[in-house]
Parts: sequence; C-alpha cells; structure tokens
Amino acid sequence: MQEVIERPTTKEAAVVDKNKGKVKKVLVICSKGKLEDVYAALVMANGALMEGIQAKMFFTFFGLEAITKKNADHLHTATVGNPAFMPGMPTLVAGLPGFEAFASYMMKKEMDKLDMPHVTEFLQMIDAGGGEIYACKLAADMFHLRKEDFVDEVKDIITVGDMYALADGEGTQIIFV
Repeated sequence: MQEVIERPTTKEAAVVDKNKGKVKKVLVICSKGKLEDVYAALVMANGALMEGIQAKMFFTFFGLEAITKKNADHLHTATVGNPAFMPGMPTLVAGLPGFEAFASYMMKKEMDKLDMPHVTEFLQMIDAGGGEIYACKLAADMFHLRKEDFVDEVKDIITVGDMYALADGEGTQIIFV
C-alpha cells in the first residue's frame, strides 16, 4: 500500500510545514585548546548567529584555554599527531623545539590575511550577536580557575547538567569540537 502525503491547504500550514525540522539552536562544545579547534568552534557558533540560529558555547577541559584572559589570544596549532598538518612531513620534524611556535605564527599570519578576528574579538562578536558563552564547572575547578580568570564574555561557570538544559528544546543541535 502506498502512503499518501497530504499537502498543506492554507498559507499558515505551509509556513509551519516549511520550518519543521529546521535547526533553531546550536550548542557548540569546545573541549580542545588548539588554535584550529577553537576557531572551528567559534566559526560554527558565529555562522549560526549570522543565519539567525540561536548559539550557545560551552568550553570544557583544554577548551578553557580559549576563554581565559591569560591564554585566549596566545593559542598554538597542533603539529605533532596532526596528519593534516604539512602532509608527508615526518612527525619527528613537527616535534622539534620551536616548530609549533613557528607553525602557529604562520597560521596566524594566514588568518590575518583573511581578516579573521583574534579569539577575544571573535568571542566579543558572538556575545554582541546574542550568543552565550559558558565555562565548565568541573574543568574550571580542576584547573583552579575562577570567574575572574575568564574573558568578560563568559556568562557563567556551569555544570554539565546545566549545559544539557541549554540544549533543551526542539530543533537543537549539539556540535562537539
């Protein structure tokens, strides 16, 4: 037996049907503190806001590096164990002293050419665009970080349960970086 799909009969029904299943909210979880991972999370959250999608960010474990006043604009790129970084280069070379700093400098230089904002500026843009930024309580406690250690855009330090409550609702997507 073939299933019959009914089409909306009114304009209002068509609008409801058109929006059904669309992403309305994203929760981006950033657990890593390397430059490329943090930027991936920031770009996704900012992109969501630009598309009219509500965005919330939750930074945990090494991702906290991105939202501390001390480290936010001093992140490095991963060279060792990153197969996409300069393919064909032996891991030994990527682990030489000073190589990570050099690679980070080169990556930041390329990002500057594209006029990409620095991490703190990106966080300010997300906050100004209506996004919300949170730090993980467990990780903050583990690293002995307090609210004053974080950039001003961090709304609060919350538990994992609180983080899941942020994702409550239909149309929410969780993105883990």
